[in-house]
Amino acid sequence: MKKYILGLFAVAVISSCVSQQERAMRSADKEFILKAANENFAKKKWKNALALYDRLANLVAGTDDFPNVGFNTAYANYYDKSYKLAGHQFKNFAVSFPKDPRAEEAAYMSALCYYEGSMDYNLDQSSTELAINELQDFLNNYPNSERSKNITQLIDELSYKLEFKAYENGRQYFNMGQYKAAGVALENVLEDFPSTKLRSKIYDYIMRARYELAMKSVYSLKEERIESALTYTKVVEKELPNTEYSKAAVDLRDKLEKEKQHFVVVKKETEAKIAALTARQKKEADRLAAQNKTEQQIKDQISNEKQAKQIQRDSAALQTPPPAATFKIQR
Repeated sequence: MKKYILGLFAVAVISSCVSQQERAMRSADKEFILKAANENFAKKKWKNALALYDRLANLVAGTDDFPNVGFNTAYANYYDKSYKLAGHQFKNFAVSFPKDPRAEEAAYMSALCYYEGSMDYNLDQSSTELAINELQDFLNNYPNSERSKNITQLIDELSYKLEFKAYENGRQYFNMGQYKAAGVALENVLEDFPSTKLRSKIYDYIMRARYELAMKSVYSLKEERIESALTYTKVVEKELPNTEYSKAAVDLRDKLEKEKQHFVVVKKETEAKIAALTARQKKEADRLAAQNKTEQQIKDQISNEKQAKQIQRDSAALQTPPPAATFKIQR
């Protein structure tokens, strides 16, 4: 019997809550809707609160309740993880009510919403760049705020995400065997993020990319690429002394020096083959030229003889008088 009574009581409470939400949704009474919305907000029933605050937007416009409804709506969306919408609402509040005591908090929460909306590093990072801009705007507008320290940490975190994204792009190029693209991408990371925490790893990948590019290079570019790789091993050894990376630099430099010596031999052999081939080609070209010259001379001689004979025939025709005219006598 006791369990039955408790069950009825629970059902009655639930029915009361549901009916209150339904009545508020159907009601045109601003005060009743506002009271129900605020109660839902206090109980962290974000979706119910948002449904009612949405109904209140036009009802409280121009009244003292308008700022509070807008502020609570933004927070409800934030807790409901609708960060993009919440960020827009917080920002709108800070701009619309700059003298409100909550304006700084709204500006901070707007920036925080953009931070929360930043995508994972392996996805498009336009949201991360936007978040950094919004966080920086807060620092510019509230330089003396207690929240600035936290904002600086968030900016550093997002910046690292961009660094890591760029680093991963370069590393993927390396893993795919696109060593030239990997080197360019990783050098851009160093240029774009001079204080990057990934500097040592980036140096190592650039060095290995140049090494692979040199070892697998075509003949015409091999010498240049070997020198480039050798130079970078010295850079790594200087910038990262007494590390695993400097040890790797020494090891790769030894292999590159051996490859360089081998290439010197190959280069000499290749140049000798090229010289021999060039000589044969020149000899053949001279032979063909001489042959062509001889053939042309024969053709010229034949042509000249034909012309001489033609001249003789023409001359004889001119020197021979025409035969005398003959007349037949009629009989």
